Amino acid sequence: MPMKTMRYILLPLLLALAAPAAASGLLERSYRPLTGKTPVDLAATYGGQVLLIVNTASKCGLAPQFEGLEALHARYRERGFSVLGFPSADFRGQEYEDEEKIMEFCTLTYGVKFPMFERVHVVGDQATPLFRDLADATGHWPRWNFHKYLVGRDGKVIGSWESRTSPEDPRIVEAIERALRAPVPAD
Repeated sequence: MPMKTMRYILLPLLLALAAPAAASGLLERSYRPLTGKTPVDLAATYGGQVLLIVNTASKCGLAPQFEGLEALHARYRERGFSVLGFPSADFRGQEYEDEEKIMEFCTLTYGVKFPMFERVHVVGDQATPLFRDLADATGHWPRWNFHKYLVGRDGKVIGSWESRTSPEDPRIVEAIERALRAPVPAD
């Protein structure tokens, strides 16, 4: 069989085989918990859950959204939902450098109990792979702190909301509830 003909047969086959891996690969990475030392495998820990992934910043005027994020986390966690916070100073340096200060601020000021991870970059060339993949999946990079991405039980991104959209917004709540009704994928 000529090489040109094989390329037309094999290329679509390879792309079809790679597509499911790309969707499931979103969570196939590890991040260190805020102030922690041992990285957490996101797929092993949160695979099959509905996730709201948010870039946070303690010194931002939108920081009161921590309360709404914590309320969502508390309301739905028993049903397989979690908020995952990723502090970032990408927008006007509005995050502390010291992770102890970030943790103290979040817990003492807003009662945050949802998982917070190491400080990361969420835009530009230095963006962490998770946020690169979230932006690729939605076509939306964070333009400010508190951008929200909703990930379904199957590991696919199903929603993206700008920073000023509050966590209690009916569109976000409805999308979370719809995602929670989806079956947990079989391993």
